[in-house]
Amino acid sequence: MKLENKKVAILATDGFEKSELFQPMEALKNEGATVHIISTKDGVIKSWDKTDWGNSIKVDKKISEAKEADYHSLVLPGGVINPDQLRTDESALNFIRAFFKSGKPVAAICHAPWLLISAGVIEGREVTSYHSIKDDVINAGGNWVDKEVVVDEGLVTSRNPDDLPAFCSKIIEETLEGKHEDQHA
Repeated sequence: MKLENKKVAILATDGFEKSELFQPMEALKNEGATVHIISTKDGVIKSWDKTDWGNSIKVDKKISEAKEADYHSLVLPGGVINPDQLRTDESALNFIRAFFKSGKPVAAICHAPWLLISAGVIEGREVTSYHSIKDDVINAGGNWVDKEVVVDEGLVTSRNPDDLPAFCSKIIEETLEGKHEDQHA
């Protein structure tokens, strides 16, 4: 129960990669963290599971009601649809920027670094992502590397669902450690 008294936000919408939300959520809860699903809409959001819609999950708070100050860290699941939808939502991008400004840990997997690009927080960072968005990361000023998990001053990134064990472990570690001085802000 390393993360007792810690609150973690998971920002997602319809089309999130099923395993990239549910596995980190379970890992965080197993360590005692309170986890809130934050989205652009009320009700439930649906996952994408390989070739079709998968499990749904209840939204705890709309992004318009969520405040970075209420959380110790932020998790951004991937999938293609989810980050592509969120990256055009200014309130979602402002929520992400607030975590970087405060120096709190942020974890992004698969296509979720698109959100970091659109939020303008990836420049100068060492990151990894799903291989198909490598050029996007590089063009936004990120230093892309091909590793299962990369940590740069509290920013945790991974490539795909195969990397989830290492990704979840680093999310827990970074949430436990807390704030980082953000030299990129």
